[in-house]
Amino acid sequence: MDLKTAIKTYQFAERAKSELVVGSQLMTALIQFPIQEKPGGKRMLLMVLESIRSELDFAYGDTGNGEFKKAIDHLNEAISLTESMELGTASERMGRAVSAVTTAAQAAWETLKEHELI
Repeated sequence: MDLKTAIKTYQFAERAKSELVVGSQLMTALIQFPIQEKPGGKRMLLMVLESIRSELDFAYGDTGNGEFKKAIDHLNEAISLTESMELGTASERMGRAVSAVTTAAQAAWETLKEHELI
């Protein structure tokens, strides 16, 4: 990985990881919502997840890193499962998305370390 791509990949991955963790926490919170509040909570959660997907799409388009594509695919599954209110399984897919962006960050980290930037 060239240095410029490593820097962008690392930045995108760290941001995406944070956003995915927040999305996962919101998903876990939705499980505890009273029944009458779940529809509104679900709509808001879906908006957050779609925003994260947009960020991941941008990261993939800018870097071409396949781990971002994997994260998008896992997030798409999580969105679909959230729409069906299968939140436990959706949360597991969010974990897979976090893992994918963590892998992207690690590869970028190694390149940055080789160039003694970290």
